[in-house]
Amino acid sequence: MSDSLSPMSAMFGSVPEGYRSGFACFVGRPNAGKSTLTNALVGTKIAITSSRPQTTRHSVRGIVHREDAQLVLVDTPGLHKPRTLLGQRLNDVVRTTWAEVDVIGFCLPADQKIGPGDRYIAKELAEIKRTPKIAVVTKTDLVEPKILAERLLDVQRLGSELGLEWAEIVPVSAVGDQQVGLLADLLVPLLPEGPPLYPQGDLTDEPEQTMIAELIREAALEGVRDELPHSIAVVVEEMQQREDRPADRPLLDIHANVYIERPSQKGIVIGPKGSRLKDVGTKARKQIEALLGTPVFLDLHVKVAKDWQRDPKQLRRLGF
Repeated sequence: MSDSLSPMSAMFGSVPEGYRSGFACFVGRPNAGKSTLTNALVGTKIAITSSRPQTTRHSVRGIVHREDAQLVLVDTPGLHKPRTLLGQRLNDVVRTTWAEVDVIGFCLPADQKIGPGDRYIAKELAEIKRTPKIAVVTKTDLVEPKILAERLLDVQRLGSELGLEWAEIVPVSAVGDQQVGLLADLLVPLLPEGPPLYPQGDLTDEPEQTMIAELIREAALEGVRDELPHSIAVVVEEMQQREDRPADRPLLDIHANVYIERPSQKGIVIGPKGSRLKDVGTKARKQIEALLGTPVFLDLHVKVAKDWQRDPKQLRRLGF
């Protein structure tokens, strides 16, 4: 593992003989169920999900603790044909991650036939010779057994056609919690032996501000996903405990900006008489309070960052 992905490894007392620790990443075209699967394996929400493609915009690490291993899952953006500078950068994130992990899980949704996007990714994976690959057929709860059997055969054929050797082919449903534990059981033996990489109890190494911004973005996407699926970015500008509060009644003030690309989009996000933005704030605040375990006052403002998806300067300012 290179320094860009591997945290400082530390010895956490004695670990069982044969203990394994390492990194696995889920890849696939947009909306293949990677984030939902990551959350299901970790056992809590660390990656935002949406029915819209390209919801994930950076690598999110979730940590699975087991008696015999520590499995660090890297949830990546969906690989896609980029139309903007942001799209190019998301693809770069994916390919960099592939080069650094110990095992790759290729997610293919059971409710859709294998398409050009899947084949494109499979061809790229076939070029990575040393890293073991597991084919994960996701969303099995959405199809009949006959369709699932056809899909599993299709995945097997895809590997044979491209000289891509699957270590395993596993059908799972993250929503229905079917075979999620089995997937972890199959990933762990492909990790190298070694001590834990993160302290017991850590579920992610995402900074709190990043997770909060993502929860706000998820709530903002909820109502406008058809109109503005990719135009929304969120930056948390300030987080601080409110002063003069009694110890048993703390309140965390969070000030965040929701950025869109054009002035005409502002009204869509704010909604009639501010109703949509208020709804976004309520939904996001509940999720943030659940994440942090403390009451929150959330102050949201909508701002225009003109054509930010195509502007290198704006992308830097928004964290890409």
